[in-house]
Amino acid sequence: MLKVAMLGMGGISGAHRGAWKEIPEAKVIAVCDIRPEKADAAAEDMGAKAYYAFEDMMAAEKFDILDICLPTYLHADYTVKALNAGVHVLCEKPISLKIEDVDRVYDAAKKNGKCVMIAQVVRFWREYLVLKDAYDTGKYGRLLSGRMTRLGNTPKASWDGWMRDPERSGLVPFDLHIHDLDYMIYTFGKPEKMTRFRAGTPTQDYFEAIYQYPDFFISAEAAWFDCDYRFQSAFRFQFEKAVLEFKDGKLTIFNQNGNVESPDDQKAEEGDGYVPKTNAYYEEIRYFVDCVLAGKPCDKVKPEELKTVLDLIDQLA
Repeated sequence: MLKVAMLGMGGISGAHRGAWKEIPEAKVIAVCDIRPEKADAAAEDMGAKAYYAFEDMMAAEKFDILDICLPTYLHADYTVKALNAGVHVLCEKPISLKIEDVDRVYDAAKKNGKCVMIAQVVRFWREYLVLKDAYDTGKYGRLLSGRMTRLGNTPKASWDGWMRDPERSGLVPFDLHIHDLDYMIYTFGKPEKMTRFRAGTPTQDYFEAIYQYPDFFISAEAAWFDCDYRFQSAFRFQFEKAVLEFKDGKLTIFNQNGNVESPDDQKAEEGDGYVPKTNAYYEEIRYFVDCVLAGKPCDKVKPEELKTVLDLIDQLA
């Protein structure tokens, strides 16, 4: 049985906790957050011990995996600390705001012979995998164009207001748009050219970019709106023989011959208005655990791809 500790019990940790409960080869034995109420609630949920300082948890517990759900600007430092302590690490996205941290993290993993994976969950999302398969196999002909959307409201509650601090969160490009850009790099490779547009105020941030590839282009928008705007993620991709549209939690394939397919007829449940519930969190943690058990690298998320994503965001932001 793999022993797991979790660090950072904010919003995204709830999706991780639900997934860990479904992994029979692993058990969360300890959770940590500097906010006692968060740590205590998560500990009760998981049947684990609560800690309020990372150093205390590291000194008192022996575990195989650390699941990091800390604020973005802390990801790389705590990942390296855990790897150097001989622990496998699953860390929430993004790996960092700084491209040089990619080598720092993966060098530590290699030096200590441990697995590390950045939780780019869209790579495990069922509907996005259908789209990747359509592109890889050419089953609907050539890709002509794409549109990706990821919109929500400005986070109003984050520890110390870190999410609204550009120096610590990177705002919309690093918090929201990075999901779609990471998926693009994973599925289509690096674009040849980019154009971006940005609009906002101190309390909101809208970002749109157009990525040009040799035979197609993809436009992507992401935003925090300063109002009660319900979170939504969507895509629409135009192939020669079909249009694939993911909207309102449902994937529909509109074929040129008039047939309409709905391979996923299970409408996604909505989470807290910011993080939709999905089995993708289970799939990514399942994959990570399988890699740890097999003693093999987590190659579904490659450091070279993470570098490309951060490099492009630096150019665009």
